[in-house]
Amino acid sequence: MRFTKGHGTGNDFVIIPDPFGELDLTAEFVAALCDRHRGIGGDGVLRVVRSAKHPEAAGFAAEAEWFMDYRNSDGSIAEMCGNGLRVFVRYLLDRGLATPGPEGLPVATRAGVLVTLIGDGTVRARMTTPRVYAGSTATVGALTVPGVAVDTGNPHLVCGLHDGTELAALDLTHPPLHDPAVFPHGVNVEFVEPAEPVEGTDGHVRMRVHERGSGETQSCGTGALAVGAVALRDAGLATGSIAVDLPGGRLVVTHDADGGWWLEGPAVLVADGEVDPAAVL
Repeated sequence: MRFTKGHGTGNDFVIIPDPFGELDLTAEFVAALCDRHRGIGGDGVLRVVRSAKHPEAAGFAAEAEWFMDYRNSDGSIAEMCGNGLRVFVRYLLDRGLATPGPEGLPVATRAGVLVTLIGDGTVRARMTTPRVYAGSTATVGALTVPGVAVDTGNPHLVCGLHDGTELAALDLTHPPLHDPAVFPHGVNVEFVEPAEPVEGTDGHVRMRVHERGSGETQSCGTGALAVGAVALRDAGLATGSIAVDLPGGRLVVTHDADGGWWLEGPAVLVADGEVDPAAVL
């Protein structure tokens, strides 16, 4: 089986081409592929399939030729992945599978059809409008931190750190505890601290994230979107840009005057190869 390895600010993915939807991509196989010791290793799998050939995306075929079938590293299905979307688009372009039109390149996802724009070394994706909707808490060890629930097409809990708690000191080797009444299907948890101003943006924060189904990752695009939405709200800004620094690099979240929410950052393909599914399993 052919594969490509790529990442967006360190959020890494195994990319599997399956244009006609012929693969039986089981949760067991996805988890085995993402195993960093016995497989290829990754935060998730991006299956590249034509929308018309996938039952969940056939209704989008007239709008977007390609569907991003994203799976977490534990094999579970996720609604959306912002960095994954940007890496997915880099793959389509690099392999000559798609050409952006005047309005950009649309891609079908489980969160709907999303448009991407190609920059100089970056991919900019118009994301689902984030919805800030509730207060809740996350608990890490003996520390309980208040946060804000945000829906970006998948669930997030954005927790600002205060009272001298340092971002680097958090132990995210285990999932933070959350309220299942607020997040019945689990949640991605972001911990955030303010950072020095960055020229050309309206705010700057640092964050770490524990992703549902993947553990702590170097970056999370939808998590950065959620954090950017909360940062703009807290600053009293209806529009603007927030620089979000993650362990794997910087993403920029922008809310423009037309109501669009954008996620921008690098998307890189690093390797191609073949994998023996039987050996991985």
